[in-house]
Amino acid sequence: MSKRNSQSAKSAARERLRVERERQAKRDKAKRQAIVAGSVVAVLAAAGGIGYAVVQANRPDGWDAVKNEKLVKPANTTGENGTTVVIGKSSAKKTLVMYEDPRCPICAQLEQAVGSTMHKDVDDGKYKIQYVGATFIDSGIPGEGSRNALSAMGAALNVSPQAFLDYKSALYSAKYHPGETEDKFASDAYLIKVANTVDALKNNKPFQKAVKAGTYDKWALVMSEKFDTDSKKYNFPGTPTLMMDGKIVTGSDGKNAPMSVADYTAALGKALKS
Repeated sequence: MSKRNSQSAKSAARERLRVERERQAKRDKAKRQAIVAGSVVAVLAAAGGIGYAVVQANRPDGWDAVKNEKLVKPANTTGENGTTVVIGKSSAKKTLVMYEDPRCPICAQLEQAVGSTMHKDVDDGKYKIQYVGATFIDSGIPGEGSRNALSAMGAALNVSPQAFLDYKSALYSAKYHPGETEDKFASDAYLIKVANTVDALKNNKPFQKAVKAGTYDKWALVMSEKFDTDSKKYNFPGTPTLMMDGKIVTGSDGKNAPMSVADYTAALGKALKS
């Protein structure tokens, strides 16, 4: 399990990459730049120069600026902020809540090991899945891939629940999921490359436009806040975490998520009967 509260690892990462983190925090993504260099020069001249420049220098940028953007909720979501993402047959009586961070390597292992079993169970109406995305790895190992990937997953969800599930599987696949310290998901081009392996998203222009424009960036941040709230409420340290009926679902070790088909089937069977 990727430990959100592992202080030694977190402190080491912060110290080792402090300079890089500061640079990342100040970096403007081109898709959200409202002012290019040439226009700044023109406006400075018209506005009297220095005073305007000071104001612009103090404006939030990058992901800090996203916090002030209008929330756009993907289709196929419910709840006040669109952070309730439930997939499956309405007739299914129970819901499996999945907490995952896109950059989490153990989440990728879980998807690779039991993803197909989970999806079949949902198709068969055994239970529904509620997805909650986290982005804490972006802070522990500085980057923006978790937030960017979660935003892209929102764009996939806007297409359809199936597109969302298939895209999540592709992102977590052995072929495309990067190492935890690699921030490949920070690249829109990479996220679109992975999406092109999913039938519903292949060359899907509205999806690609949403990814490049960061349409669901604010949604990704709000979703991450839901993870933070739930992790404190239910006292779990990181991802992947599975829950049903307010209880954490673990494998045979009694501590971690079930990481094999046999373990998963047994754990879910027990949870469904309780």
